[in-house]
Amino acid sequence: MAEAADRDVNRALRARFDEVYGDYQRLRSGMDDLQQRLAGLRATARSEDGLVTATVGPRGQLVHLELDRAVHRDLRPDELADLIVAVTAAAATKVAGEVQRLLAGHFPASSGTMRFLRSNDLGSLLDRQDEAS
Repeated sequence: MAEAADRDVNRALRARFDEVYGDYQRLRSGMDDLQQRLAGLRATARSEDGLVTATVGPRGQLVHLELDRAVHRDLRPDELADLIVAVTAAAATKVAGEVQRLLAGHFPASSGTMRFLRSNDLGSLLDRQDEAS
């Protein structure tokens, strides 16, 4: 009788393990897809006058910059530099929003990852979110 009960428990445990492992495989597959989508993210911003266009990658790094030919006659070097910085920052803000949108489906809103993406505060990655019972 005990042997039959042990076999039933083992079958139930095996079935539960298979279920959990299947969930893990689906999650892992989703993470691979997410990683590829994040790596391919780009965002572009253009100055109002159309003289500067900046494209950034998923971490806000500048990956492409276009300057209109008129930029050299219309702007002083310091104005051009400020405009490049501003347009690049606008593109970085766009891509950060897209990163947040993609990750929101994979991480709880209260996770350190999502708090970091919202605040850009590295401390939020280190904070523990212990819940008081």
